[in-house]
Amino acid sequence: MKYFLFTVVLLGGCFTGSAQYKKYVQPTDTAVLNSIARWQDMKFGLFMHWGTYSQWGVVESWSICPEDEGWTQRRGPYADNYFEYVKAYENLQTTFNPVQFNPQKWVNAAKHAGMKYMIFTTKHHDGFSMFDTKETDYKITDSKTPFSKNPKSNVTKEIFTAFRNQGFAIGAYFSKPDWHNKDYWWPYFPPKDRNVNYEPTKYPERWESFKSFTYNQIKELMSEYGKVDILWLDGGWVRPLSTVDTTVEWQRGIKTNQDIDMKRIAEMARSYQPGLLIVDRTVTGPYENYTTPEQEVPHELLPYPWESCITMGNSWSYVPNDEYKSAHRIIQMLIQIVSRGGNLLLNIGPGPNGDWDPVAYARLKEIGEWMKINGEAIHGSKPLAPYESGNIHFTQADDEKTQYAFYLSDKDDVALPAQVTLQKFEAPAKAKISLLGSGAKLKWKVENGNTIIEIPALVKSKWNGKHAVVFKMMR
Repeated sequence: MKYFLFTVVLLGGCFTGSAQYKKYVQPTDTAVLNSIARWQDMKFGLFMHWGTYSQWGVVESWSICPEDEGWTQRRGPYADNYFEYVKAYENLQTTFNPVQFNPQKWVNAAKHAGMKYMIFTTKHHDGFSMFDTKETDYKITDSKTPFSKNPKSNVTKEIFTAFRNQGFAIGAYFSKPDWHNKDYWWPYFPPKDRNVNYEPTKYPERWESFKSFTYNQIKELMSEYGKVDILWLDGGWVRPLSTVDTTVEWQRGIKTNQDIDMKRIAEMARSYQPGLLIVDRTVTGPYENYTTPEQEVPHELLPYPWESCITMGNSWSYVPNDEYKSAHRIIQMLIQIVSRGGNLLLNIGPGPNGDWDPVAYARLKEIGEWMKINGEAIHGSKPLAPYESGNIHFTQADDEKTQYAFYLSDKDDVALPAQVTLQKFEAPAKAKISLLGSGAKLKWKVENGNTIIEIPALVKSKWNGKHAVVFKMMR
């Protein structure tokens, strides 16, 4: 069960949408608990949002949602008429032909960067399936889609297989709402917002049909695509009405009971995938095995398993000339997250040609060079009090015999001072302290509860660290 049961005091609000402590329901299935422990050791994962929307370079799915939000704005020649826009959007299926699709390139780059798991959008809210489902013809393998003639047209299977073969844990992102499905957005009524556009209690047969559709698609993913480790469910407004938290602004718009019977889905999924982690995002309960703060790094240690899902660029989906975060920022973000007990799930959106922007490869290459030297302080680690102090962050190995202190630089090249002080931290008595990557063994002392590490002039002049350096302390 490892370390997610430790007791901490949560000092401040740090979860998207709520400033209050988020209650976590611990699983009782031993296989699931073991899966959580293995997942927590991985620390660093790859997320990919990909669909027909990449051809327009627009936000994934949300531009067909009739809500007046910043991320739902329509653009282009059809923007002035909602129904014409949706028709044109759905017609993107007939031009989607990502002929440069080669998942092995992604595997190689992600593995070099030190990533250990991967989550792919098998279906987003727009309902376009990136797998060979039997439930709809709105899918990448349908004859209307040019790429269906490609031997790699079932991209979900190709991606899962390529990553699994290199030892990655596999995650299937799946949207619970489906804005293309006539049993979710019934064409008899225009959609009003992101929610189901009719009252399920008034039309129970239609809702039951949607539940069956959802169940059957998830069953396909769980039974026909090899070993799957994570079922990552998005669209938290599809939930029992009794679970709505009205203190969270976006949940106040949920007025109907959109219960899809998660118990039945979970039992079916785990019958095919024992120990499967299920992430029913934002629906606190037995099917949210870990939580997922979005585009945010929590400010404190959280007392439950969690993962920050964050974009490498500014957008989840492919946008031409997107502004990508620097390797410096990503590495330091990873350190902050890991020292607070979490994982980083970093998103890259493939383009309409089936490949990433070259900048994404460059970022992962640079991250990998850093991880090659310092990854031992990231992978398989757990938090170590005092967790952080100024620009110093702490982790420890699982056996607690080895401890690490990260010294974060404000510039790409690290300029170490003559002394580095670890405030409010005492290194273990008689510990051997070294600087990862340099081979240098360092002298140190404890004064007034602080550890002071001496940095010789020779080390300062001949060793060049990048982004953050790591002091290793072995008992």
